[in-house]
Amino acid sequence: MKALQGKIAIVTGASRRIGIGSAICQALAEAGADIFFTYWRPYDRTMEWGEDHDWPQLLVKQLEQEGVRAYGMEADLSHPATPKQIIEEVFSVLGPPSILVNNATHSTLDGYENLSADILDAHYAVNVRGTCMLCAEFAKAFQLPSGGRIINMTSGQDKGPMPGELAYVATKGAISAFTVSLAAELAPLQITVNAVDPGPTDSGWMSEELKSYLLPRFPMKRIGQPSDAARLVKLLSSDEASWITGQIIHSDGGFM
Repeated sequence: MKALQGKIAIVTGASRRIGIGSAICQALAEAGADIFFTYWRPYDRTMEWGEDHDWPQLLVKQLEQEGVRAYGMEADLSHPATPKQIIEEVFSVLGPPSILVNNATHSTLDGYENLSADILDAHYAVNVRGTCMLCAEFAKAFQLPSGGRIINMTSGQDKGPMPGELAYVATKGAISAFTVSLAAELAPLQITVNAVDPGPTDSGWMSEELKSYLLPRFPMKRIGQPSDAARLVKLLSSDEASWITGQIIHSDGGFM
């Protein structure tokens, strides 16, 4: 039997074929989990990498080839009602979930000269409120006797500065603190809560100039790939990780 056979996993932010969210979906499906993923095309349209319009439908087909059930939902996590709607939809189309991976994020460059209330609010709505409320709705709806897993994606805000990304740093840093406290609250429900920092990951947003700048800072002489993050998320989703909770795991190849 595969490690996640019979499990149902929610993965947010799987809108691009070379993104971390898609890699996580594929890794969990290979381990036997049914997959419910979310995507939000309007955000991608505003980014340099653009919209991967047909990918959600193609991802469903790829996941089904692993012999699992798969369902994609376009979901605006900046809307307060969305987290509850996601949980209700999962129950409706697949059943009770036991794994939640909060991968969706909002990120735009700012710096103190450009920082505004609107920029802060946009980051907060997705990165903090959306993530926190989806965790809460997942836990309130949890029906299994054990084996619940929540994995939040962070970006190493506690390791060093990220100039020019103040709103992103502030909101992702909040998720690190939230993860540690939520883990203590949900431990009696047998739900583990951890965060993964994959470090700089080549998921389609890096220019060649940036890759050249980052590469010397990786002692393993390569830049992180989405599959690197996905393997760790798969481990944390499994029974093998039942004693790991409240951790911020920097799986970044020793990035300096």
